[in-house]
Amino acid sequence: MKFSIWPNPSRPPAEVLDLARFADAGDWHCLWYADHYMPNTGAESLEPGDVHECWTILPAVAAVTERVRLGPLVAPTSIHHPALLANRAATLDRLSNGRFTLGLGAGWQINEHRAFGIDLEVPGARVSRFEESIEIIRSMLDNDRTTFSGEFYEITDAPCEPRPVQDRLPILVGTGSPRMLNITARFAQEWNTWGAPDLAAERRQVFVDACESAGTDPASLHTSVQALVFMEDDEAEVEKLRSSDMGERTIAGSNDHIVEQLGRYVEQGYDEVIVPDFTLGATSAERLDAYHRFAEDIAPQVP
Repeated sequence: MKFSIWPNPSRPPAEVLDLARFADAGDWHCLWYADHYMPNTGAESLEPGDVHECWTILPAVAAVTERVRLGPLVAPTSIHHPALLANRAATLDRLSNGRFTLGLGAGWQINEHRAFGIDLEVPGARVSRFEESIEIIRSMLDNDRTTFSGEFYEITDAPCEPRPVQDRLPILVGTGSPRMLNITARFAQEWNTWGAPDLAAERRQVFVDACESAGTDPASLHTSVQALVFMEDDEAEVEKLRSSDMGERTIAGSNDHIVEQLGRYVEQGYDEVIVPDFTLGATSAERLDAYHRFAEDIAPQVP
């Protein structure tokens, strides 16, 4: 099992770069970074709060590391033009010497679309746009020139130079819906989802079904999952966390319990667990200490 780090985009850049150096010096697989522009409220309303821009942070992460992989989790195709995403990905792959993974999603955050005047289409149209986007991006990363004519995009003899370092720069799709998973099986190399083991098992079955429908071997895709991790020994607090609104996306308990839960991901066939820092402490020192404890006391015990 591989383990990766996911800092909240509200963290100061200096903390993110310190975390990147820590991950690079250890056995961490990847540093992922959310591609958003403001705190999510679940509606059109806004609230104050820092959200550092993904495509500015990731080059800095690449520059201060040598081994750990990096990528957006995930870039919304509702906001970004596919040709720009392809060219950004190729350049970041060069900058990182072949360590970049392009994470994509269809887009969902209501308030950033509303504030910036970007249309958040109904789900069906949003997925159709995503399907054209990923096809264009995959072609531009793989081929010298790309021509494409669709409902949303017209691409004519488009280059993507310089070429990526990796022979096939991997595209990850973050989703849980059957139609998006069918597209993932056709065009992507990695799949990502949220969920504690019970929910992750349900979503993995949908993924397997979509792969079989598309004629793709599910084992041919690298798969990752994330959950909110609480290293907590107080049973009353643990029960409160498990019964919360985020309970299906939460792993809470002693180190032994967390190891057991992570082992269930292994049994389900997941290749990577992403550990968000969202629940690991109120200060940068607390969060870094929690990652140290996870790396030393939990990760080595997982098969």
